Amino acid sequence: MNNNNFTIKTKELVKVFRTEEVETTALNKVDLEVKEGEFVAIMGPSGCGKSTLLNILGLLDNPSGGEFYFNGVEVSKFKEKQRTNMRKANIGFVFQSFNLIDELTVFENVELPLLYMNVPSSERKRKVEAVLERMKISHRKKHFPQQLSGGQQQRVAIARAVVANPKLILADEPTGNLDSANGEEVMNLLSELNNEGTTIVMVTHSPSDAEKAHRIVQLFDGHIVTENVKKIL
Repeated sequence: MNNNNFTIKTKELVKVFRTEEVETTALNKVDLEVKEGEFVAIMGPSGCGKSTLLNILGLLDNPSGGEFYFNGVEVSKFKEKQRTNMRKANIGFVFQSFNLIDELTVFENVELPLLYMNVPSSERKRKVEAVLERMKISHRKKHFPQQLSGGQQQRVAIARAVVANPKLILADEPTGNLDSANGEEVMNLLSELNNEGTTIVMVTHSPSDAEKAHRIVQLFDGHIVTENVKKIL
């Protein structure tokens, strides 16, 4: 499913946000390595740097300092176009707010990453229908996001994240807007994808969601303060 030995690795990663009056260090010399097939949860209080770290790991932003190796390539100084090309070929995103496009149907939302990758029409149709079937949302493929429940919208968002078979899924509070039953369902889907070999890094405030991960990384004031590696039975 994925290339051999896919890894992401940071060395002394720093991110500083500056305004005219204030300089804020969001990440302060973060060393993190995620190996192929891992499921890593990142936890910590609000404002500790979790989303900033996820944005850098997802090639949405560059660090201010340090090194970032994405599948063996040092990418910390990449221009936006280089980041975009690497991102769309390798990463799927799942957000708390679903980030679906209201004007597009379920089918069209899930198809979008394949359009960006210039996948031929017949192959797009096959891939989208297969992933909608897998996420048990095929019966809603002609509906628009506003016509779906929160749990259904998040299933569509996961379908969109995985339709291009990415090496890495980044999930930012994936159950944050869901009730417990739908949240459990979404976490089971992510665990299933991970069991099939997809690498997952998830930011969460939920201890029960974090329990699904192999490893829990605690951030505080831009530092990694603890790492809890769980025994995989």
